[in-house]
Amino acid sequence: MGNISKPHQKILDENLYISESDILKKQVSADGTVKYLFGLRDKNAIESVFMRYNHGNTVCVSTQVGCRMGCAFCDSAIGGLDRNLSPSEMLMQVMAVQKDMGERVSNVVLMGIGEPLDNFGNTVKFLELLNGRDGLNIGYRHISVSTCGIADKIKELKEINIPVTLSVSIHAPNDGIRNRLMPVNKKWGVGKLLETCREYAKSTKRRISFEYALIGGINDSEENARELAGKLKNILCHVNLIPLNRVARGNFSRPDQKKARIFQRTLESRGINATIRRRCGSDIDAACGQLRKNNQSIDI
Repeated sequence: MGNISKPHQKILDENLYISESDILKKQVSADGTVKYLFGLRDKNAIESVFMRYNHGNTVCVSTQVGCRMGCAFCDSAIGGLDRNLSPSEMLMQVMAVQKDMGERVSNVVLMGIGEPLDNFGNTVKFLELLNGRDGLNIGYRHISVSTCGIADKIKELKEINIPVTLSVSIHAPNDGIRNRLMPVNKKWGVGKLLETCREYAKSTKRRISFEYALIGGINDSEENARELAGKLKNILCHVNLIPLNRVARGNFSRPDQKKARIFQRTLESRGINATIRRRCGSDIDAACGQLRKNNQSIDI
């Protein structure tokens, strides 16, 4: 910029920067899913995923470098939390994917590495940039925010009244199982979490998506499904069943397809809408954190 004085150039150089998006690695699945490993200016790396659906193109973005939630079945938790991402670093992922793919992104899900509500202020600013007319102009109803269940931040998101879809990683019908899988449950148990979700859905009139990773022999029985259905009664919701991806952490196995179908039918027979998530990128490092973990030796 030649029309700015040298003193002003110095001020800009010392105080501001433009987020860069170096593609360190790109994996393309046979089903069209594309997973990116992006290098950041401080030598950290994050993941994003591009997915094609009938309703449009979706990008799954990361909100933190690492994660401190410690869920037992998630590779994102390996190594803990390095730092939060800024709003511009989140926005960069969407813009970089659009540029690389040459296609418009119409839907964004905050389900990559990190816990969005643990980076609350930056996440809200990112949502505003996504939605703004001077930003990417993506409607709030085309944006999903995932959380492992930070109840006080769900309440705060409700009060801000940004009409995004809330996706809650529930993964168990009771405290006994959920305590084993998700340390966050020891602070906000299933009862408290579902009470907060019920208030969120009632206030926003937005259906909550409960994410439920089916883990063989741990949370995938008919009894588990019946208990879950009872807990979700009278909550405006949908259950997204996710047969577990292979992960490095824990001695966990994927349930067979028959048990997943029985679990789905059990929920539906009790009035709870449920679907089994379509598998994307199963032939690449599909699960959150896998690509970053498997490429930590890359020179950024």
